[in-house]
Amino acid sequence: MTLRARIWSDQRGLNPTAQKSSAAALALMFEPIRDDLREVEREFARHVQSQVALIPAIGTYIQDGGGKRIRPAVLLMAARMSGYTGELAVLYASVVEFIHTATLVHDDIIDESELRRGREAVHTKWGNHITVLFGDFLYLKSMSLALSQDRLEIIRQLCEVTLRIVEGEIYQLTKNGVVDLTEEEHFDIVRRKTAFLFAGCARIGGLLGATTREQQDALWDYGLNIGMAFQIVDDLLDFTGDEVVLGKPVGGDLREGKMTLPVIHLLHRGDERAGALIRQIVEARAATIEEWRELRGLLQQARSIDYAHRAAADFDRGAKKALYAFPASDARDALMFLPDYVISRDR
Repeated sequence: MTLRARIWSDQRGLNPTAQKSSAAALALMFEPIRDDLREVEREFARHVQSQVALIPAIGTYIQDGGGKRIRPAVLLMAARMSGYTGELAVLYASVVEFIHTATLVHDDIIDESELRRGREAVHTKWGNHITVLFGDFLYLKSMSLALSQDRLEIIRQLCEVTLRIVEGEIYQLTKNGVVDLTEEEHFDIVRRKTAFLFAGCARIGGLLGATTREQQDALWDYGLNIGMAFQIVDDLLDFTGDEVVLGKPVGGDLREGKMTLPVIHLLHRGDERAGALIRQIVEARAATIEEWRELRGLLQQARSIDYAHRAAADFDRGAKKALYAFPASDARDALMFLPDYVISRDR
């Protein structure tokens, strides 16, 4: 049975032994690169070693916290779809994981998030000063690894993506607490902070193989759309998710002054009570249980949750469309199903 048939069979419930969890679906999609992903884990552990004992200790703590490894998986599968199966795919996937981890530890400090994946965030456990420096260590390590190979175009891509991420974080901070944020301003933040890294992963995979410029651009579009959908769903889970499943408190974005797509949509509907409630929560940086329930009810009434879901689905379709620049293959099938996983995930 082909990978496409196995995924469809499991999704439609035709396989009685198939697990229906999103984690099981993701594992099936990326089964062809399972060994490569394990090697990425080993590479991360190996390159986080240092004579300063605290550095590998923090690295081990982060690895033990788990994670989906979607970004390195996108790079690895894009490389396979492009005809490349060499060792450099694992190396650059490891570079991407270093960059992503660095953004997480820095973001948790900025957002004052106490939890990450259900455990103490790094800065909660070791303090802000050490965590900032550890994030810097990861950024520099990622560039050091990338520079170990003479692939200037890939290095340039990694640098560009990392700069965009930092720009996005700064831009978001300038908009923190701005209730009247426009949808395009919000999407600009999402592109920079999240989507560009997905896009870079996909394009780097293509650069490793024998691809045309058109195919490389298609991979960039694929990753960009995946990243946009991923963040929209992540923002939605702040209103619809379960704290235990998510591993962090729900409602954190608005209490931190971050406007996300469903809230922006609700505000633009012009409901006076909704506007007053949102401004009150942002100004106070807190919400009572009653206020939170009321806000969720208003979001449902205005169909703002549905609006954000439709936006994520539009990006889902854009990602799939980009893949038709490549011939059919198991790797393309896996990448084709990833957008559906992204918009249906619960954590």
